[in-house]
Amino acid sequence: MPRLWLLSDPLRLPDPCAAAARLPRGAAVLARGAAPAVLARLALLCRRRGLLLLVGGEGRAALALRAGLHVPDRAGSRGLLPVLIARRAGMPWALLTVAVHGRAGIARARRLRADCALLSPAFPTASHPGAPALGPLRWAALAARLPCPAVALGGLSAATAGRLPRGGRGRAVGLAAIGALGHV
Repeated sequence: MPRLWLLSDPLRLPDPCAAAARLPRGAAVLARGAAPAVLARLALLCRRRGLLLLVGGEGRAALALRAGLHVPDRAGSRGLLPVLIARRAGMPWALLTVAVHGRAGIARARRLRADCALLSPAFPTASHPGAPALGPLRWAALAARLPCPAVALGGLSAATAGRLPRGGRGRAVGLAAIGALGHV
């Protein structure tokens, strides 16, 4: 599982290509709400640079790009069934991740047999101002209940990332960010 994840965002980072070009080999890029032209450029960049690409909520786009699929928490995922079929057929690129914010997300991760969960918000975040953050203890408690590895998302910086437990059950196997990686 990648240890570093860059997330695009329709408002804060609509074109993650420049930021993705600075990521180390083996990192992941999760494209959420990206325009088709941006997705095409990003897929090419990820293949050239050895980055894992996932598409948020669009199973057919993920299949067309031979990318993984990220299932968001609040909005459904279109084209999920073809991705699940590709996974069952053993396609190595058909990684499935889920957004988790609480118990319902944990149940979804279990039901879909997700490879990984992006558990958020670990800390207060600019993406959702005023939303309650999990904090390190609650984040670790939810991560321990997941049937798959947990990647921390939300309000991560050099200072906050060190407050989360790392490696093993109930610990962060990776860190994901928009702002901290999108403007480096």
